[in-house]
Amino acid sequence: MLVDLKARGLAIAPELAIGDGALGFWKAMDEVFPSTRHQRCWLHKTRNILNKAAKSVQPGMKKDLAEIWMSPDRAAAEKAIDVFAAKYGAKYPKAVECLEKDRMPLLAFYDFPAEHWVHLRTTNPIESVFATVRHRTVRAKGALSATTAKLMVFKLVMAAAKTWRRLKGENQLPKLISGIKFIDGVQSPEAVSQTAA
Repeated sequence: MLVDLKARGLAIAPELAIGDGALGFWKAMDEVFPSTRHQRCWLHKTRNILNKAAKSVQPGMKKDLAEIWMSPDRAAAEKAIDVFAAKYGAKYPKAVECLEKDRMPLLAFYDFPAEHWVHLRTTNPIESVFATVRHRTVRAKGALSATTAKLMVFKLVMAAAKTWRRLKGENQLPKLISGIKFIDGVQSPEAVSQTAA
């Protein structure tokens, strides 16, 4: 898929790729677009971490994980990770290790406009569309040729698109494209002074 995107004209590498723990995707991303940064999906990571803990502590652990990704800045998120590790490390070291190993990719969204964070922290909006397509195509059982399958998927995605939320902070996209840096969701001071000059 990534090679096909590049072949069809995606000449500028994406700034950020959001995905779950599928190692094949990240390996392919590194080969095709080596400069693209990784953002791990918080929803998938939360599930992975909770699977390594007793059911009785999962509700509290889930709240503590939300404290991390809902932090107002990277420093607060880093501190929340440290608090999580101290709180659960003795009893659930595998859960803490699962969080710690992806610390940087989990916090990559802090280097983008704060308005975009809601879109960058998870792959859920994309997955809900795929779930709709999967639900309908499973019901159609074997009545699809390659052509009719493509048409059906196209029509399902077009119908789903009517309910999509608009991108928040689309006015920030030209800044990202021009290379302006963001720190904790805010345009960096150097970029502000350069644009004022």
